[in-house]
Amino acid sequence: MKQPLDAKENFASSLLFWMAKFVRYKLSSLSNKELKNEELFSKTIMALAKNVPNIEVLSTLAKDARNAGLTGINTYFNPLFKLYNALLSYELESMKNIDEELLSEVLASITGGLSDASKKNYRIAVINFFGFIDRQNETNGASHNYGIELKSWGGVSGNRGVKLPEFLSEDEISKFIGAINNADFKKFTHRNRLILKVIIYTGIRVGEAINLRRKDISEDGDLYVLRIRGKGNKYRVVMIKKRLIQGDLDALETNFANKDDYVFTNKKGSALTQAYISRIVEKLLLSVGIRKKKNGAHMLRHTFATMLYKREKDLVLVQEALGHASLNTSRIYTHFDNEKLRLAAMVAEDFSGE
Repeated sequence: MKQPLDAKENFASSLLFWMAKFVRYKLSSLSNKELKNEELFSKTIMALAKNVPNIEVLSTLAKDARNAGLTGINTYFNPLFKLYNALLSYELESMKNIDEELLSEVLASITGGLSDASKKNYRIAVINFFGFIDRQNETNGASHNYGIELKSWGGVSGNRGVKLPEFLSEDEISKFIGAINNADFKKFTHRNRLILKVIIYTGIRVGEAINLRRKDISEDGDLYVLRIRGKGNKYRVVMIKKRLIQGDLDALETNFANKDDYVFTNKKGSALTQAYISRIVEKLLLSVGIRKKKNGAHMLRHTFATMLYKREKDLVLVQEALGHASLNTSRIYTHFDNEKLRLAAMVAEDFSGE
């Protein structure tokens, strides 16, 4: 159902109305797996459904939602809180006076001194907010539509300034796998081998690997199917050939208590740490003469993604396998596409006349 952009009172009331509606929508759509206080959350949702009198009350309700466990609301509310106060200083008569140029100007003002990552969060929050209003008012194309994209604002669009990921070449991968198989770990040999192989053969994050549980592993013919809990509590599935890890999985050291059913634990039955895995990776790389600027375990994920794109040339496949929320994140793995670079070299040869 269409909602008016302009409240009867003034611009401030209209903007507050839409912010409260948006916050309620976001709270309903965020994952509730981290919810700690259901009663507080329910009260917050009900309060947002009523008339929110001022921005201070809305700020308190957002804080209540955070205290209830939905900390993700910070990403959206904090930028909008600053946007609200900044827009009031323009003394606009109607929300229909808001356009992309004005928002770019306001964002430049309220994000001065912030990091590029924070500026991206502000941009995402603003785009989401006005996109929400557009969807609420979409009726046969007859309503006001903002169409906010902010593509050129603040230099945060696209992938400018994105550093190319560190990764292993195919020869280095072979050396590293050999180092894994031949390493003398003294303790938990099969555990250490298995977690490193799972990461480099599937591209899952180190944090996803150390939180893997026995119940998340199933079989499908000659494959192991791993159910991965990724960022934002979103689940996806990855697969790995049995022959690559079955020996270490069958021989996995499990002679200690493990109430959480983790696959990879220390002797106390607790999940391993990312720092521990990265130290192992660094030692193994150095043992075979491989030195990178970043020798940590996350490089194994970059390596898998790089090899996957190199062989399949399928960005959507990379996105699905790695659990990227955006296809743009996956685009960094096209940096080594030598076949296209060879074509560029041929074109240069053609027009050189030599």
